[in-house]
Amino acid sequence: MNGAESVIRTAADAGIEVCFANPGTTELPFVAALDDVPEIRAVLGLFEGVCTGAADGYARMAGKPALTLLHLGPGFANGIANLHNARRARTPVVNLIGNQASWHLAADAPLTSDIESLARPVSAWVRSSTSVATLASDTAEAIVEARRAPGRVSTLIAANDFLWAEAEGPAAVAAPGALLSVHDDAVSSAAEALRVGRPGAIYLGGDGLSERGLRAAARIAATTGSRLISETWPTRWERGQGLPVVEPLPYFPEAALGALGGVRTLVLAGADAPVSFFGYDEYPSILIPEGCDAVSLAGPEADAGEALERLADALDAPPIAEAVDRERPLLPTDGPLNPVSMGQTLAAVQPEGVVVMNEGATSGFPYIAAAVSAPRHTYLTLSGGAIGQGMPCATGAAVACPDRPVLNIQADGSGMYTLQSLWTQAREQLDVTTVLCANNAYRILEIEIARAGIAEPGPQARRMTDLSGPVLDWVQLAQGMGVPAVRAETVGALVEALQRAFAEPGPHLIEVPL
Repeated sequence: MNGAESVIRTAADAGIEVCFANPGTTELPFVAALDDVPEIRAVLGLFEGVCTGAADGYARMAGKPALTLLHLGPGFANGIANLHNARRARTPVVNLIGNQASWHLAADAPLTSDIESLARPVSAWVRSSTSVATLASDTAEAIVEARRAPGRVSTLIAANDFLWAEAEGPAAVAAPGALLSVHDDAVSSAAEALRVGRPGAIYLGGDGLSERGLRAAARIAATTGSRLISETWPTRWERGQGLPVVEPLPYFPEAALGALGGVRTLVLAGADAPVSFFGYDEYPSILIPEGCDAVSLAGPEADAGEALERLADALDAPPIAEAVDRERPLLPTDGPLNPVSMGQTLAAVQPEGVVVMNEGATSGFPYIAAAVSAPRHTYLTLSGGAIGQGMPCATGAAVACPDRPVLNIQADGSGMYTLQSLWTQAREQLDVTTVLCANNAYRILEIEIARAGIAEPGPQARRMTDLSGPVLDWVQLAQGMGVPAVRAETVGALVEALQRAFAEPGPHLIEVPL
């Protein structure tokens, strides 16, 4: 057994089942080892950002880490944006990077770089193995650190000669730890704050948006009259029929402050205090209105579901009967599509148990409200704000959940960052339906330009937000990567395309001009 196999076998023995890979010459020992350890499925991505985003989506749905296999510093750098998203989502990822042979580093070859410095900003744990003897134990530690609840990014760098060298064998990996249980004082403080009777809200994130957390939060809301509000970009949110209705906090700071304007007690459950996505001179960074007291029940690393149950008990909140199913969204009248009619159509047609990854940007917002009474589904979002996550995240979610359909609501501008995901979906025959929102613009930038007071952008500014010259043909782009694709210009055409895509195995893309 060589060093590379000791790494892969350590990971397999720890229960890791998937490696999203874009390897190079220095990672060839890992490639060979994956043949020797069939317990780990190797999934090729044509761009490293696809691999890292897929590992994030996989971990969100599987509840355990995947490996990524990346080539030296430049390859890792290509994947950093989606590792930033994974870090913000607090999902577990283990990156494996092959480095130059230890004796070759001093030559400063063209692909040599300071990989550790690249890795630290997006990794909670970084290590360069010092010998073949430490590779397996380093891998075990990387996995332990990645599985530190709720999840972290670990990066292990291994010199090529260590990977080829003879190794003793795999290392044992400690069992994963559980989410932290909150202190009794936090529960008592939250209960006392809510008993005062001031208008309150429960701000939910992390495990607070699990079914367990939502049902406990609903007990609290029914007893105290508090509202239920979610993070703007939650990692994973269970939604739909039979589950409590939760308001997402609006994106723009003025809207968020308006939504919280009447709240005088804000209990944080699985979330930190809300902050503005960007700094605006006229608004505060922390989006807690004046006169509102924030009380932390459970941070993102804590077991918010358990904490909410204990808080409900402390408030003597009675159990709530199973929620009566709300009326399923009705199909809009057939006609041209816009973001609202598209969102209503998706919510009306989506099947039970679908996993929804929404990177629809401005076009995807109406879906959130429309789907509140859709069949039960799991909702994923762009937690770190680095665009280009939607397609890879949907890809990883489909690998994690082969028995569930995946719906990717995808903006065109951000889709171009990682459209290579479609090729991986075709190769692996993943059940992903991509609804491509084609407005031929970076619409959010157009909105921000207007918000900045620029009423008439000049020709340079307009060119920086316009994607219409030339117009992207997503049907041809998808077909060129092996994914069946159609263009739907009316509600009726979208319904037909969705029904066909959900009925047939494998990936599909539906381009929707908006």
